[in-house]
Amino acid sequence: MLKISGYISNILRLNSFYYYCTGMIRKIFLSFLLTCSLMSSSMAAYILVPMDDSQKNHLKAYGVAYWILTNNLEVEWLLNYRGGSFLFKHLPALEKECTIRGVSYSVIADGQAVNILEEISRPEVNMDVVKLEKAPKMAVYSPKDKLPWDDAVTLVLTYAEIPYEIIYDEEVITGKLPLYDWLHLHHEDFTGQYGKFYAMYHTAAWYQEQVRTDETMARKLGFEKVSQMKGAVARRIKEFTAGGGFMFSMCSGTDSYDISLAVEGIDICEKCMTVMVPLQITIRNWIFQNRCLQDFKLSVKPDGIRIFRY
Repeated sequence: MLKISGYISNILRLNSFYYYCTGMIRKIFLSFLLTCSLMSSSMAAYILVPMDDSQKNHLKAYGVAYWILTNNLEVEWLLNYRGGSFLFKHLPALEKECTIRGVSYSVIADGQAVNILEEISRPEVNMDVVKLEKAPKMAVYSPKDKLPWDDAVTLVLTYAEIPYEIIYDEEVITGKLPLYDWLHLHHEDFTGQYGKFYAMYHTAAWYQEQVRTDETMARKLGFEKVSQMKGAVARRIKEFTAGGGFMFSMCSGTDSYDISLAVEGIDICEKCMTVMVPLQITIRNWIFQNRCLQDFKLSVKPDGIRIFRY
């Protein structure tokens, strides 16, 4: 009996040792998996999309940032860091989207991202971080009958895969602007003089059709002249920006816009000319620069309005 009892006792001790070893192995294995997971997380925590010369497709990169925002994720815009790079949390779906769109990117560790943000925060460098949280609703102020190549803004947004809606005078006058967060201005002449095309193209069919279309719309909206309608549009856009809306303008859409604001209440469109309509010198004091959005000086000359930037 003593031999059997000792034999059983040894078996029990071996069995206990087995379970002890098994438990230890399981703990070690789980700890190993957790360590690997943490290492993976720290080594692949962020995606950096550079916007310097190393970027293969800058426009598509903007589209990726916009697409991320539409999925309720945040993007950090690193102003003046490598051309204004984008930084966001690493997710396989986001990395895949960068690859699909042909956008250059780097998967960086958590520590690397922290170092970048610390570098940007130094007071001696001209850099900053802007946290993007919402995809803005975009509107482009552009004629409905324009050809695709007439507007660089719509070409760029389409290529970048950033959604937008086309609006023009009727939508602005009837109060549709507050439906949008961001407005892009077409190469427009807000003085109502149809740009600088009169001298060369006033006999062209497309130019005459543009004049007829604008005059018809002005009458429909209750204005006697196109210049009055364009002035009202300019003021509605100013109200939009004062209410928190964002505006981006380019080319003639910048200078003619502020001229339209500055000459509110003055009829400067006696006829169409290549540059600006000749004005009587007596209206010089009616030009109100404090109505403008930009910081420049307007000056009336015998052959028209001239702009001098400070």
